Amino acid sequence: MRSFLLASSALVLFISGQVIAADKVDLARAEEIVSGRCFLCHGLEGESASPIFPRLAGQHSEYIAKQLGEFKSGKRKSDTMKPQAEDLTPAEMKALGAFFEGKKPSARPVRDADLVAVGKFVFSRGNQFSGLPACASCHGPKGLGTPQLPRLAGQHPRYTEDQLKQFNSRERNNDNAVMHTVASKLTELERNAVAEYIATLD
Repeated sequence: MRSFLLASSALVLFISGQVIAADKVDLARAEEIVSGRCFLCHGLEGESASPIFPRLAGQHSEYIAKQLGEFKSGKRKSDTMKPQAEDLTPAEMKALGAFFEGKKPSARPVRDADLVAVGKFVFSRGNQFSGLPACASCHGPKGLGTPQLPRLAGQHPRYTEDQLKQFNSRERNNDNAVMHTVASKLTELERNAVAEYIATLD
């Protein structure tokens, strides 16, 4: 009986070890990839100095890996990102996601308080007159998102606006189709205001 229990314990530990090993990511490899190519647009810490490229610091690892896979497959269109993702393995995509998720995001200071106030209203409550839902209903009250829905907090306003425009024009259609409807209901003022508000979240 004792031998059976010991054998069972060893089996459990072995299986657990396999699970743990399967869940591990190669952060050293991710850092090598980031310092070799990703940093040019997204920064070494995922901070992205250019407003046309997304900040990746703090973004959900699963979401990053999914987007990289869809850039590779062509499901998400991008002349810039497709060649960058083409030679990445699923393990490398997962590692890059974990690498950037572990970086500390930062918020942008408020530049136009009135515009940010409009953005906060739309983000938190939507617009009942146009049928626009609150952004917070999916992305959370602080814009932190989920593993399936992106973290928005601290994102560059320009990048956020560009993505909303692409959802509206159906140029971007790899993600939740709900975003097509949401983006189509935003006025130019609301789009700009929401993007400015999102940038101030952390």
